[in-house]
Amino acid sequence: MTLSALFVSSLGTVGLILVSMAVLAAIETAIPLHGRGRWGRAHLGSNLALTFLTFATNLAFNLALVMTLTWLRTLDFGLLPRLAPGGWLTGVIAVLALDFSFYAAHRAMHWIPGFWRFHRVHHSDPAVDVTTTIRQHPGESVIRYGFLGAFAIVLGVSPGAFAVYRVWSALNGLFEHANIRIPRRLDSLLSLVVTTPNMHKIHHSRVAKETDTNYGNITSLWDRSFATFTPSARGLDIAYGLDGLDAPALQTTAGLLGLPFRDAGASHGENSSVILPA
Repeated sequence: MTLSALFVSSLGTVGLILVSMAVLAAIETAIPLHGRGRWGRAHLGSNLALTFLTFATNLAFNLALVMTLTWLRTLDFGLLPRLAPGGWLTGVIAVLALDFSFYAAHRAMHWIPGFWRFHRVHHSDPAVDVTTTIRQHPGESVIRYGFLGAFAIVLGVSPGAFAVYRVWSALNGLFEHANIRIPRRLDSLLSLVVTTPNMHKIHHSRVAKETDTNYGNITSLWDRSFATFTPSARGLDIAYGLDGLDAPALQTTAGLLGLPFRDAGASHGENSSVILPA
């Protein structure tokens, strides 16, 4: 695939994500988990600004990584081309491995203070809905793609499998952040395998011991395997955000972009008591 064709395809993916956001926003209006309060209205502008900034950042990284993977395929580089059985099973292994890279990156962003500085932009949202999904600092994109690229290159993931993972990851991310009411039993059943809205809401808690769980993106299997799973039923009543970061000036686009460079404390474990200067 040429660079121009890849660019057009990537723009199509962005369009799919925007349409999906609009659909989920409509569902949020029809069957909300929580009523839209003050922050539900106030965060919209800054969330969308960071979303489009993330689209631009990720587009550049995606183009570079897919072109690299395409070149490496001509060399039969990587573990999967040499060790995997081939066909659809190799694709499944690749998608699961890339999802594990997300889990690893996510845990690292919570426990490495320098990474947490960037990731807390996402966690500081006092209201979680579909617009929170891609509320990310550009620095977080660098971290995420560092992990994603390392896994993809070492494994020799095919461009096709990478594309499937990226689209699936983005769409499930929208779903798990959406402020929608799902029957408790259905959510609990789905969370046996996939990351669900109620399950992920727990990760956005102001309580550190809850924030330090449910890191997964597509599947809940990594959280279950590494003892970081909290049952989804707890997600029905969560106080979102980070204490000390609710000031309106910090919740603007400029405030969020500057947040990583303010005093952050030692680690994310202090997220329930971080007080920043005005």
